[in-house]
Amino acid sequence: CSVTPDFFKKATMKAYLTISHGSTTLGTLRLTLRPDIVPKTVENFVHFLTTSKESADGDSSEKNAGYKNSTFHRIIPTFMAQGGDFLNHDGTGSTSLYGPSFPDENFLLSHSQRGTLSMANSGADTNGCQFFITFKATAQLDGKHVVFGYVDWNDDEESARVLDSLERVQTNRRRGDRPLETVRIVECGIVDVGKKTKGGRDEKGELGRMNAEE
Repeated sequence: CSVTPDFFKKATMKAYLTISHGSTTLGTLRLTLRPDIVPKTVENFVHFLTTSKESADGDSSEKNAGYKNSTFHRIIPTFMAQGGDFLNHDGTGSTSLYGPSFPDENFLLSHSQRGTLSMANSGADTNGCQFFITFKATAQLDGKHVVFGYVDWNDDEESARVLDSLERVQTNRRRGDRPLETVRIVECGIVDVGKKTKGGRDEKGELGRMNAEE
């Protein structure tokens, strides 16, 4: 999928992650991204959100791999779910649109609510492809991790239900809080809410999505 620069001029962008647990599809998390505050961080996330090995014209390099079919490798109830490691699927793999890693863009957004979408890192200025979603406000992470969006669980019943299901996934604490059954991103992409149908409505369903296969 080719995302035009105009997308990153918007105050917010809409995206989605459809998640499975074992053989069961949990549903779709709908996301609001904030390119007005952290444009580089959002562009990095959107790149991997809309790119996959299957859609990269035979180029399987790290920059052309993506979140589709990647896993949430670490889930801690009352804290967060971490994913985005499409390289090793265990938290050890990382790359970015800008190179091996890129600096913290800013800390203007805070971990102030359940469903905060934030960058995982291994210290200051080590952002890559990994991210996490919080299950509660986590003020202790402010100033350490770059927030770039949130789950629309307050406004979307399916997102609220999927976030609840994600938090209830059983894990092996002795193996780094790894889920006992694989939790996978089976579809992902951005939603072009500016597109209009013939009836004049914003497209917020399948037709409005630009996903990893396009």
